[in-house]
Amino acid sequence: MDRIGIKSQTTAGAKDVLKLDDRLIEIVEAEYPRFSELEMKRRRSAMARAMAEAEVDHLLVYGSGFRGGAVGWLSQWLATTEAHLIFSPGEKDAMFVQYYNHLPLARVIAREADVAWGGASTIQASLAELAKRGARLGRVGVAGAMPFHPYHALAARFGDVVDMNRAYNRLRMIKSAEEIDWFRIGARLSDLSIDALRREIRSGITERDLGAIVEGAYQTWGGTNVIHFFAVNAMRAPAYGVPRQYPSTRKVRNGDVISTEITSNFWDYGGQVLRTFSVGEELTPLFRDLHDAADAAYDAILKVLRPGLHAEEIVRAARPIEEAGFTTYDDLVHGTGGGYLPPIVGSPSRQNEPIPDMRIEAGMMMVIQPNVITKDERAGIQTGEAVVVTEKGAESLHTAPRGPFVVG
Repeated sequence: MDRIGIKSQTTAGAKDVLKLDDRLIEIVEAEYPRFSELEMKRRRSAMARAMAEAEVDHLLVYGSGFRGGAVGWLSQWLATTEAHLIFSPGEKDAMFVQYYNHLPLARVIAREADVAWGGASTIQASLAELAKRGARLGRVGVAGAMPFHPYHALAARFGDVVDMNRAYNRLRMIKSAEEIDWFRIGARLSDLSIDALRREIRSGITERDLGAIVEGAYQTWGGTNVIHFFAVNAMRAPAYGVPRQYPSTRKVRNGDVISTEITSNFWDYGGQVLRTFSVGEELTPLFRDLHDAADAAYDAILKVLRPGLHAEEIVRAARPIEEAGFTTYDDLVHGTGGGYLPPIVGSPSRQNEPIPDMRIEAGMMMVIQPNVITKDERAGIQTGEAVVVTEKGAESLHTAPRGPFVVG
């Protein structure tokens, strides 16, 4: 088949499978999708204002590990091995990337910046650029998880470095309409994994096979794995209550219950979907009670989540969990979309940090994820998904049915 034929099949398939509107399909189908000039100007202006408030003239943005972070947010380049972005309001960005063979694509995607190889030492290239721009002592900021060595090299040259990570995280908490579009795509790609698991879970496959099913569902459409955690438990002899971060070779058997937590990214934008499956039979009474409590908590939180709501009220809404005699293991709710963001709260019986003194705002994205467990921690389920807060309340970004599902 020729390349034109392949393209036409892919386009038709995207509409049938992704079930997104034409505007979002066009983003998926782009060779390298981009945000608009207006959206990028919004981000850069917001960062420039934050820098002015902190008395920072130049920002060194650090990224690595195939995650975008602030590098991607300001330049659209998802940092691979390492990238330094020099952001000076009113000047053209400079970017230094490692490795040398990553340079050609970085120049295509971060086309508004002067992109160069970082050489033998990316931090030395960045220090030379900052000096060229007239950077002064105490007026350089950093965003991103910069390692020990380059941080000390920067501080030795330009004095006390201003930590701009808190300011950057605040900017990421409120999403623009364009960002929500990309998050909808990522959420739908994650939902494809749930559809595939419903079709393909069966007795005899391993936990590793579950991961292969998940990733195979969205890779065709440009999705990349962030997480796919599983808990595979015998319903009549449960051993643990929370999905695990690494798969074992344990085989799935009839009578198992499987809970999962999945995020696939479209570029650097994803949702998060959490579902529970039972293999070969309905949930046992204990696991049905666990799921009912989780559903009640999810529904209560979704109902109250609106602009102006205090974080403490989210915790109160989760009371059905404790009223049913259960507790939780994972965080109940957390902000998402650009990091693990505030507010981060647990259910009434399990807080891992003080409830933040903050109120919800329109444009926030959050994951509601009741991981309801027995108090002995031997049985549990998980359900939930990413939502966006609008002026009218909270709206799910996902389309996968809530479950639980009988499979196999």
